[in-house]
Amino acid sequence: MRTINALTLSLLATAAFAPSAFAQEYPATPEGADANSYATDSGTSGDTASGKHFAVVGGVALLQPKNDPVEGVRKFDGGPAPTLSLSYYINDNWAVELWGAADKFNHRVRGVGNERLGTVEQQPIALSGQYHFGQADNVFRPFVGVGYYESNFSNEDLVAPGVTEHIGLETAKGAIGTVGVDMNINSTWFARADARYMHARPEVQVGGQGTGADAKLDPWTVGFGLGARF
Repeated sequence: MRTINALTLSLLATAAFAPSAFAQEYPATPEGADANSYATDSGTSGDTASGKHFAVVGGVALLQPKNDPVEGVRKFDGGPAPTLSLSYYINDNWAVELWGAADKFNHRVRGVGNERLGTVEQQPIALSGQYHFGQADNVFRPFVGVGYYESNFSNEDLVAPGVTEHIGLETAKGAIGTVGVDMNINSTWFARADARYMHARPEVQVGGQGTGADAKLDPWTVGFGLGARF
């Protein structure tokens, strides 16, 4: 909870700072002045986010799977992990993003009586197409995306009644959807907030063999980050 509160305060501070910082870099055109002439005279004509094709975002995300994913399991506890995003902008609105966790998300697994069943880690990576609304220099730029992801599970330390062999999860694969907003600080720097949904139904394995039971994890992530475009 303290992690969530700290991230929220950081985001609010960035959002409050962004409009004023952006306004200083892009001064308003005086009444009656020609916008193009004023931009050239004031030295701001080349200082724009428009036309830049690459962006990188570093941040942190909280990942939370759904409850009751498989029989005998009540909850996969969520957790934070650092994330990294690399984007190529085909133009000012369309982009292709490679996003992933820079470290593993750790989950504590609990049974129907809240008893501890163990831990498991996962590390997702995704490739998505995105559409960014509005002009490149707008202070706030919402975006949506859809793509494909895979998430590898590792370090499974799980127990179940009557099971003595290793319990694991196969690699999750499927669709990922993204919604978010970029808040421009200047033509290079921006803050980002986003949410991602992954359709995750990995099969439960015992002793390396499939059981036919899928863990309906379907996690959401909520992330915050700082990015640069060039």
